[in-house]
Amino acid sequence: MTATVNAVTTATVNAVTTVKCVVWDLDNTVWDGVLLEDGDVTLRPEVVEVLRTLDERGILHSVASRNDHDAAMAKLEEFGIAEYFLYPQINWGNKSQSVKAVAEAINIGVDTLAFVDDQPFERDEVSFAHTDVLCVDALDAAGIPDLPRMRPRFVTADSRERRHLYRADAQRKRAEDDHHGTDEEFLASLDMRFTIAPAQERDLQRAEELTVRTNQLNATGYTYSYEELDAFRRSPDHDLLVAGLEDRYGAYGKIGLSLVERGSDVWTVKLLLMSCRVMSRGVGSVLLGQLIRSAHEAGVALRAEFVPTNRNRTMYVTYKFSGFREVEQSGGVSVLEHDGARLPEFPPYMDVTVEC
Repeated sequence: MTATVNAVTTATVNAVTTVKCVVWDLDNTVWDGVLLEDGDVTLRPEVVEVLRTLDERGILHSVASRNDHDAAMAKLEEFGIAEYFLYPQINWGNKSQSVKAVAEAINIGVDTLAFVDDQPFERDEVSFAHTDVLCVDALDAAGIPDLPRMRPRFVTADSRERRHLYRADAQRKRAEDDHHGTDEEFLASLDMRFTIAPAQERDLQRAEELTVRTNQLNATGYTYSYEELDAFRRSPDHDLLVAGLEDRYGAYGKIGLSLVERGSDVWTVKLLLMSCRVMSRGVGSVLLGQLIRSAHEAGVALRAEFVPTNRNRTMYVTYKFSGFREVEQSGGVSVLEHDGARLPEFPPYMDVTVEC
């Protein structure tokens, strides 16, 4: 039986926002005791179990602690858990500022963070500044993995590698900071390899995860279930494409997804998104450029739906710079159409392979 689907009406809303990163206090939270008062603090075993469990689910960890940075990091190293914490914020500033710095460093929304602290004052300070942050009493830390927001529907290969992927990103950032030359020269030095291919069944869990997790670089904000994506994959009237990226530091995993509804005269991009982790890599328009070329070769017009949110303006700019203009607007959905005036070239600093 042929699957027939409507990409607008089947778009689902993720009712429970999955936490992407847990930010931990240290004193009397990760360990018992106050480090500056007693260097012989003891690690809480239940915290270690939470770190491991969430890490396996692809949920990241960081630190927001009022402490001496070097002493605290040395203690985390001594306990053998320093590797779990990305971009730790250990200073004497407000916890709310540290929480915000973590979100900015990882490039995720503050509303996808959880904050764990033993002090009600600190939790209230963070909650007042960032109302969408999930604040948890350190006494309840052992139960964190059981919270609905800590249970992603799927745990994919990319999920399990997420911490390592972000650590590789940190290496890239250090290399970029040390680079002397133009941005394009640095990007060329990464030896990036970008692939575009039809989604396979093995890609669907990651594809669903991308629609649920990606906010800043999702042109419509639509989310789709595994079953809906599988129907699109099988539909003769749709193209579901996934994009992957790797460079000399390793693989980024599957970082892009597009869904195109093919009509006889017009193709419509129903979904276009890229992982926020590759925002600075100059790859945002590569997948869109391939869609433009494919439509041109098929002799059809290319349109795209765009639903503005408070985060995805970057995608609108990407469409505009790629030659799209608004031709319709209805119910909060803008319909953009490519002008057909020029076909974009792939960036010269990366090798692009198209398998479709």
